Amino acid sequence: MRRGGGTLKGKGSKFGAAPRVRLKEESRQEESSVPEDDLISEAAQGLKGFDDVPRLSEKDLDQDIERILTPSNPQGSQNIAYFSYKDRQFKRDDLVDQMIIHFAQDGFFLLKDSNEARDQEEFIDSKTLEAEAQIKASSVDTGTVQLSPEALMKSLRNQFNYAERTAQSFSIPIKERGISTEPPPTRSFSGTVTQWDIYDNFMSELDKKRQTEHAEKEKEKEKEKDTKKSTKKRERREDPMYSNEMSYSLKIMERMVNQNDLQNTYHIYKYFDGNADNHRTSEGSLSDLWIFGSEKTKKKEVTSLVWNPRYHDMFAVGYGSYSFMKKSTGLICCYSLKNTRYPEYFFTTQHGVMCLDWHPQHPALLAVGLYDGTVLVFDVRAKHKKPIYQSTVRTNKHTDPVWQVKWQDDDMMKNLSFFSISSDGRVTNWVLMKNKLEAEEVIKLKLVSGQREGEEDMETALSGLAGGTCFDFNPFFEHLFIVGTEEGKIHKCNKAYSGQYLETYDGHFMAVYSVKWNKFHPKIFLSASADWTVKMWDHTIKAPLLTFDLGIAVGDVAWAPYSSTLFAAITADSKCHIYDLAQERLSEICDKRVKNGKCNHIAFNPSQFIILVGTDRGTVYSFKLSPNLRKTVQVTEEDAAAGITQSAKEVKKLEEIIETIDRTVY
Repeated sequence: MRRGGGTLKGKGSKFGAAPRVRLKEESRQEESSVPEDDLISEAAQGLKGFDDVPRLSEKDLDQDIERILTPSNPQGSQNIAYFSYKDRQFKRDDLVDQMIIHFAQDGFFLLKDSNEARDQEEFIDSKTLEAEAQIKASSVDTGTVQLSPEALMKSLRNQFNYAERTAQSFSIPIKERGISTEPPPTRSFSGTVTQWDIYDNFMSELDKKRQTEHAEKEKEKEKEKDTKKSTKKRERREDPMYSNEMSYSLKIMERMVNQNDLQNTYHIYKYFDGNADNHRTSEGSLSDLWIFGSEKTKKKEVTSLVWNPRYHDMFAVGYGSYSFMKKSTGLICCYSLKNTRYPEYFFTTQHGVMCLDWHPQHPALLAVGLYDGTVLVFDVRAKHKKPIYQSTVRTNKHTDPVWQVKWQDDDMMKNLSFFSISSDGRVTNWVLMKNKLEAEEVIKLKLVSGQREGEEDMETALSGLAGGTCFDFNPFFEHLFIVGTEEGKIHKCNKAYSGQYLETYDGHFMAVYSVKWNKFHPKIFLSASADWTVKMWDHTIKAPLLTFDLGIAVGDVAWAPYSSTLFAAITADSKCHIYDLAQERLSEICDKRVKNGKCNHIAFNPSQFIILVGTDRGTVYSFKLSPNLRKTVQVTEEDAAAGITQSAKEVKKLEEIIETIDRTVY
């Protein structure tokens, strides 16, 4: 019999109670009869097994252990793949929908505390109140008179304003009426008219028209004078809180508050250079300045960065998307270094913005290229946010995205014009006429395929159209420009020759994203491609002079405006690389990783030592170049006396580096 006893089950209540009491008493006697030494020995044997178990410290006991439960769908597909048009390869989609809906049905119940249930109750109450009001209004006070059931039934009709009435209408008889009219009187007239009579009558009528037009113009002038007087009176009575002077004062105050809040950053921008370059001669660094962005720029990519050519503290940013699957509206923001929190101007477009460019002589005009092939021209001074010029299908607009726009000097008629390049294989010149944009085709980018050395017939080797991605005009010879294509070819073209290329450069085997002429040397240009390389070319030589392998796709490249040997490039791994051929020929002297996002574009400030980097998350980062990254050639007094300028010395510095390059093809 085990310790603690057992239990017996009985059918009757009288005979089952006594045995249970006896069993309980016997179990108590047995427990009391067990000696205490045996109990101690049994407890000690039970505790021996706990010595082998590791004991936890107080720190381990206080530690929180988190358990994360993740759903897993055994029937979900684990190998879903989709084709990436940007990377041109199939990629695996790791996002699998783990939720399974076994049963779903739309209900018609409403929660009592919800707004819908309250609205329904109010509607029912209003209907009942209306019904009761109608019954009370139509009811008749019968008093104490007792009516028969038949009279009551008849009196009930008055509750609904019921009345019995019979009527019979007369049938209107049909009437006919006929009228006969007399023919109008006629008279024959004949005469002879000479040419001089016609001329005299025409001139008299013309004089009458001119007199009436002159009278109308005078009336309009009087009306305009009256309206101007009335508007002046209204302006005087205008509320000062909404006046132009008040808005101007608020803008200045906003800039002061922003500069006081970011005082340390403005001090770094204006005065502080750092002491790190004193201990190293061939390396530089980038100091963080401001981050430009707003709520409107989220979930958009930076597709263009352009500094204003006259106001060097202002720049324009274009927002769109490089993804073919993600189509969104476009946005243009004009920021100023005086107020880095919020843009000075912003414009919205129906499609994504792909490129921007300021006019060099008219800094308020901004040319824009869109994803759907439309080109626009904005005037930032205008109060309205609409473009002043826009291309349409009638004006022969592009059919593919416009990748770059570039203003040019005025034509012979002194009309403003700019150039654009698109994936449809056309380079177009857009002339700003009085009321419209007039398109003029400059060149069609024919696809070069199967060309061999020594072939004379070029037309047999050209077929189809190549997709243009970028272009740039020579700053010293305005008729020359280079074009980069999606096939990796670079073509040298001339404005005057639209039928063929002047030269074709084969160096890249993937799309060319950017081409830039050197700002000092008339023969040198750079090209950046998706094949991980940046190449430096001489347009008189078909082979590249130097090749810089960055190990990943290069998105953009830019020459420094103050040095002929320094340039910067950005890559898809969020890095900014800066090269100076005068210090290190094949390796960068500075690289900076940008936070949050992939780098898309880069731009040097024309006068300040600042660069901007735009990312695919809608943010623009600004950095200050250290002293080792802004070295220039100094002009001595002897050079100034001899007439040698700084640009001439920069050209000489670059030519000395080019002469030392080994041009042998191995």
